[in-house]
Amino acid sequence: MNILVVGSGGREHALVWKISKSPIVDRIFCAPGNAGTYELAENVPISAEDIGGLLKFSKDNCIDLCVVGPEAPLVAGIVDEFKKDGLKAVGPTKNASLLEGSKVFAKQIMQKYGVPTASFKSFSDYKEALAYVQSAGAPIVIKADGLAAGKGVYVCKTLDEAERAIDEIMAQRKFGDSGDKAVAEGFLSGEEASFIVFTDGKNILPMASSQDHKAVFDGDKGPNTGGMGAYSPAPVVTKKVYEKIMSRVMEPVVAGMKKEGFVFKGILYAGLMISDEEPRVLEFNVRFGDPETQPLFVRMKDDIVPILFGCVDKLEQKSLEWDDRWAVCVVMAAKGYPEKYEKNKEISGLEKIDDPDVVVFHAGTKIAGGKVVTAGGRVLGVTALGKDISEARIKAYSAIKKISWDGLHYRTDIGYRALEKR
Repeated sequence: MNILVVGSGGREHALVWKISKSPIVDRIFCAPGNAGTYELAENVPISAEDIGGLLKFSKDNCIDLCVVGPEAPLVAGIVDEFKKDGLKAVGPTKNASLLEGSKVFAKQIMQKYGVPTASFKSFSDYKEALAYVQSAGAPIVIKADGLAAGKGVYVCKTLDEAERAIDEIMAQRKFGDSGDKAVAEGFLSGEEASFIVFTDGKNILPMASSQDHKAVFDGDKGPNTGGMGAYSPAPVVTKKVYEKIMSRVMEPVVAGMKKEGFVFKGILYAGLMISDEEPRVLEFNVRFGDPETQPLFVRMKDDIVPILFGCVDKLEQKSLEWDDRWAVCVVMAAKGYPEKYEKNKEISGLEKIDDPDVVVFHAGTKIAGGKVVTAGGRVLGVTALGKDISEARIKAYSAIKKISWDGLHYRTDIGYRALEKR
């Protein structure tokens, strides 16, 4: 069996790593891949957004299943194009991908099907948006409607911050066409969690809970990023909360999308805010989270390949088996991320990682002149297993100290909320 993984980040390295453990897989390709996927798969120099190129490669190389990592090709309709040629690709169609591709669409679906979320207003006119924000006051959350690589969300504690967010999204066009519309949401307090499920459009197979750390600096300070670290499980997702997430969020959305004529197949991710054991949705993603995928996959015992095929056809499996240990992923980033940062810095120390409970997932890396160098903002995701959150953190941070390059940055407090609950 031949499998193609699309993407080049930490999530895609984790996918390749997990798929490589399946006894039914013969060859794995990754397009375009990174220095980590190079060790486990055949990297293919095709952009994740070159749908035509990916389709041709899949035909020429008898690809049995295409696993799409990032959101952009899904929103652009890669699954639709593969379907037209009788090929299988994991993920929602172009229309169903609007759950992530448009904040306005997602909000309308939640509103229609009674999914708990914050109140909202959407705007396509800059002056109207600015006037609304000035009347609503702060705190308030401002979002670009379209895709923004996890960076188009502004949690504004002051009116000045909110006005600046509207200006950057709609006037400065910081996120391009994604800023054609902006969404203003009520501020939700509580603790965040990530909840990811597999679905065939009817059956839903949930993964374990996890928690991401969006802000770039310790203590959740600084601008939002694509994610600076994650851990699993998330204690805030109690059994009671888990049941509410399934019955009030996942089941209504999957059923609602089907009613709308947009059958959702693939991976559905809910970013949640939880307060007093009441979950409310912050956002939906239509693919695996990054970096949540890394700690989830090192805990997941099942063969992922039959489950991925089940998302395309029919999910037969009813539950997943998890390692009882905790997993922590700490992202090592380039200095300056999520703003301007330097690339092509040689990474040293990777060969020193010899703990079997530690896996280093590559994100923004490439091989140049026989050496592994930085090639992105988020560079590595050092992921470790431990009997509890404390041991997993110790192992991850001990491994990090062995790795270096010029100008690296990482948070030192990943998993702090779980530590506080001990």
